Amino acid sequence: MAAPRLLRAFATVGGWTMASRILGFVRDILIGAYLGSSAVAEAFLAAFSLPNMFRRFFAEGTLNVAFVPMFAKKVEGGENAHDFARDALSGLLFVLVLFTVLGQVFMPWLVYAMASGFSGGERFDLAVIYGRIAFPYILFISVAALLSGVLNALGRFAAAAAAPVLLNVIFIAAMTGGALLGWDMGLTLSWTVPLAGLAQVALVWVAASRAGYRLIPRRPIMTPELKRLAIIAAPAALAGGVTQINLLVGRQVSSFFEGAFAWLYYADRLYQLPLGVVGIAIGIVLLPDLSRRLRASDTAGSREALSRAGELSLALTFPASVALIVIPGPLVEVLFQRGAFTSDDTARTALACAVYGLGLPAFVLAKVLQPIYFAREDTRTPFRFALVAMVVNAVLAVGLSYWIGFIAAAVGTTVAGWAMTGLLWWGSWRMGEDTRFDRRFWRRFWRIAAASWLMGAVLWMGAVALGPMFGAGALRYLALALLVALGMAAYGMIGQMLGAFRLGEFKAAMRRG
Repeated sequence: MAAPRLLRAFATVGGWTMASRILGFVRDILIGAYLGSSAVAEAFLAAFSLPNMFRRFFAEGTLNVAFVPMFAKKVEGGENAHDFARDALSGLLFVLVLFTVLGQVFMPWLVYAMASGFSGGERFDLAVIYGRIAFPYILFISVAALLSGVLNALGRFAAAAAAPVLLNVIFIAAMTGGALLGWDMGLTLSWTVPLAGLAQVALVWVAASRAGYRLIPRRPIMTPELKRLAIIAAPAALAGGVTQINLLVGRQVSSFFEGAFAWLYYADRLYQLPLGVVGIAIGIVLLPDLSRRLRASDTAGSREALSRAGELSLALTFPASVALIVIPGPLVEVLFQRGAFTSDDTARTALACAVYGLGLPAFVLAKVLQPIYFAREDTRTPFRFALVAMVVNAVLAVGLSYWIGFIAAAVGTTVAGWAMTGLLWWGSWRMGEDTRFDRRFWRRFWRIAAASWLMGAVLWMGAVALGPMFGAGALRYLALALLVALGMAAYGMIGQMLGAFRLGEFKAAMRRG
């Protein structure tokens, strides 16, 4: 995939992801308005986190980083990719059905492992009920993730990227209908989770069938290829487990502070917008591209693709990082403060946003650097790096919680993110020239940082000037729109002046792609 085609594929994934994240904000705004940081809100968010946590462990964080490179190489080499994908799906289904049944039986222990601070109260009992309803989502979303991996490896990104949009549309419809009909909102949300997962599976299965991969599960057989897949995936599974331990540490810490589980969730949704649109989209597109280039021994092309992906990622996320640090209060107030979501919730969520904002460039760069290892079927090195990050996170999140409270969880996540990215970069540098960012990347890195912080100064002054409008009811929406427009204009002009980027390059690349 040439650089222009890489940009075009990124635009496809990023565009759908942007639509998903915007609808996700609408979903979370409704959750905040209906439930705020109440016991029902925290119980549902904990229950919803369980299948999502294991989803990253089984599918996106493990199987796909092993499956996609192997599948892409089989497609490139004209090998029997269809049977390989079918066998992988059959094996995954067997494991997940068993795991889903076990999850139903041991749900109280799973909830305790995630949020022991809930024990002995209403939050715990509700989380167990909601968890049992929502947990089958792990089965559906993991199958959808594998099918999405097939589509991504074939260069068909639209349907896989559109699946989360469907999830959020169903959530919004369910909450709106539930409110009108007077349904219990906690139960409404919980039942929506598996139904939305089933809809996502249907969408990507149809897309894969149209691409020539009509995957009908059969009795699982441990073929030599699946055995190799399992061997490659095992370290990634361990690395995924380490990542989830990091999340568990943060959730455990927050569960001991009433309302904190919800505050961190809403803050997480804000910083996940640029991370999802840019970092995850780049990672999805870059992994199969690097895998194909390695098979073709195209080392120069690999370095070019890696450097342009890193450059584009930082150009789009560094200003978002600065905005989360400089104006988190106005962002949270306008997006979430209504109904059951109070000004106290706004203040605490904004604090978490600022801390997460400090780590956003690291989170994005990690998504760019990890495909270097996965494309080489090296999942062990990222696992070792993840262990170091886990220790950093645990020490900071638990140790600092005694002095700074719930925000220690966000501090641990951010510092651990920088530790992980630093190690990934150090490891990639040692591999050779083809896995290093080129000179142009480093020239623009510092200019992007300077342009972003100068934009931050403009945002701060704009927030002061527009301050009265943020306290004037409906005018706050106009105030935030003006502030965002001001920041975008300032960043665009300053970035062009400093040579941080050239808008014409991206436009030309998209036209050529």
